[in-house]
Amino acid sequence: MTASAFSVQFVDSEAQIAPALWDACFAPPIEGRWWYRALEQCGLDGQFSFFYGVIRRDGVAVGVAPAFVMDFPVALVAPPGLLPVIELLGRVFPSLVRPRTVFVGSPCADEGTVGMLADVDRRGALLALQQALEARVRELGAALLVWKDFPQSCASELEWLAEQRRLFRVVSFPGTIVELPGRSREAYLSALKSKRRYMLKQKFRRSRASVELRVEIIQGPEGRTLDALFGLFWQTYQKATTRFETLNRRFFEILATRPESHFIVLREQSSGDAIAFMLCFDMGSRIINKFIGIDYRRPRQWLLYFRLWDAAVDWTLSRGAGAIQSGQTGYAAKIETGHRLVPLTNYCAHRNALVHAIGRACARHIDWSTLDDDLAGFIKAHPEAMPAAASGRLA
Repeated sequence: MTASAFSVQFVDSEAQIAPALWDACFAPPIEGRWWYRALEQCGLDGQFSFFYGVIRRDGVAVGVAPAFVMDFPVALVAPPGLLPVIELLGRVFPSLVRPRTVFVGSPCADEGTVGMLADVDRRGALLALQQALEARVRELGAALLVWKDFPQSCASELEWLAEQRRLFRVVSFPGTIVELPGRSREAYLSALKSKRRYMLKQKFRRSRASVELRVEIIQGPEGRTLDALFGLFWQTYQKATTRFETLNRRFFEILATRPESHFIVLREQSSGDAIAFMLCFDMGSRIINKFIGIDYRRPRQWLLYFRLWDAAVDWTLSRGAGAIQSGQTGYAAKIETGHRLVPLTNYCAHRNALVHAIGRACARHIDWSTLDDDLAGFIKAHPEAMPAAASGRLA
């Protein structure tokens, strides 16, 4: 089926799309309609404007493509050698280094998703969506179109689309996931490499010897509790070296009302203070470890991240889930706890042909080791761990 069999209508809110279509196209473990509602309602208008492509086949809605617009800081993904050039260009041509960009996907979602009904010809639908997005980019006066953080399961259709519509491929920050074989703590630890398992157990022991903590699982925190948790998140956000979005308390307040949301909270036993938390979404077969917050004023030897992870594994197993998906960044600790790196890819097109050609050339030099120092160290020690999909060689 060709693109001519499909049409695309853009709407400005998730509420303008039928709930049944959301449920069919964004079934768990993908974040569904509730996720986009939270993003719309929490007051991020200064950073993003959201819209959605409703894909129709012969007039009947068969798919949903979440999208957003922002001024994208190119330095976030540029190879280190280009950063001085980008800084210099930014002083003279700010729109080149922070281009107005239309993204297909979602801020802080683990993977980009265009949801469709099962019987839809995805290539024909995606081609129609791409053509509609190109027109939308022109209408908005944007310079760049990006399909953001799409997994390998979409690679064949997006590589085909890239050939049809002059998109170039850019390696993105990988996702991370831990499988829990056998649905038991012992099986999880046994699946780790022996050295990693030994070091992780040592950290658990050292932390327990340093501080007595208690674990609470909280749903629907309000008032002072939510204030304290957001304060921990903000400490963690300020320490981050990669920042795509700035989330606010209202965002957490909205998510806290969702039945999927569970806050795993560590409290110091002696004071009762909340000193670390992890916000997890229970998506049935999979837990999404979405946000964490840690009180970095506490002694380093408390090793709070690892105690938090220890509690998260126990809680996940109690829910009967088989995996924990932990998203992008913070790779050093995630690798230590046995996370597998999941290749994600961006597909891009710039309206200016010269800038497009330069972007395509630069994309060849972007890989996991240029995106993140933790990843660079890991790849240097384990070069075999970087698949071809994580290299700019395919760009």
